[in-house]
Amino acid sequence: MTTPTPRAKKIPVSASNIAKAAARLLSQRLVSPEVAYVQRTLGTSSTQEQIDNTVMAVRKMPWASIVVPE
Repeated sequence: MTTPTPRAKKIPVSASNIAKAAARLLSQRLVSPEVAYVQRTLGTSSTQEQIDNTVMAVRKMPWASIVVPE
């Protein structure tokens, strides 16, 4: 019988949580279109691991896929 793995705690996908993750992982801030992309992609709540992965990925993405056309 396997033991159940604990569920990762979900946290709000707020601008401040994204900024903290970027500072920790990238040692720099994300610009507002990048923050908006992370929020659009993850929704209102997510695990810290998902936020970290998305913050790392957004810096490698082409700008045209991040910015929403007007």
